[in-house]
Amino acid sequence: MDQESFRAFLNGENPVDIARGLIGAELVSRIGEVETGGFITETEAYWAPEDRASHAYGHRRTARTEPFYQEAGTSYVYLCYGIHELFNVITGPAEVPHAVLIRAVEPSRGLSRMLERRHMESLKPQLSAGPGVVSKALGITRDHNALDLLAGEGPLLLLPPRKVVPAEDIVSTPRIGIAGSGEEWAARPWRFYRRDCRFVSRLNAFT
Repeated sequence: MDQESFRAFLNGENPVDIARGLIGAELVSRIGEVETGGFITETEAYWAPEDRASHAYGHRRTARTEPFYQEAGTSYVYLCYGIHELFNVITGPAEVPHAVLIRAVEPSRGLSRMLERRHMESLKPQLSAGPGVVSKALGITRDHNALDLLAGEGPLLLLPPRKVVPAEDIVSTPRIGIAGSGEEWAARPWRFYRRDCRFVSRLNAFT
């Protein structure tokens, strides 16, 4: 899939399908002279304005949520619990506030720098399994909010999967940590991860 076709895919109306299809895509950061990256192994879909777990629920539109209303392939980075900076890909047509949270990646380039950022000496799943540590390992901060991830230049780049991950190799579960959004939304099976992959945040915990 080339970048033009990839943008068309991200522009689809169903963020759940897109979250599933992003398994195997590569997220690359280019910060200063350093390039790091990882293959996406875990995602979650957010379907606003109906989705009570989304920051754009009810068409909420503030300075913080403005990236939701931009073109598909825009980055959305926000601070969670005052500690973790979480990275999302905006999907769907412009003005339709869908998004996909990137929960885990498997390192693909720049491993030594990723380890340094995480204060680790050897490769373990904890390096980049979890949405907060994805950003830390790749050097992503809120300075990388509202960027075009498909432009080909700039500090962040999203590349399409080199080959489609078979459906039987992708597991679907409820999303994690959104119990406060209500039972209906917390139960939606909109979290996806690659089967038998070490780089997954929490295999069996859904709350």
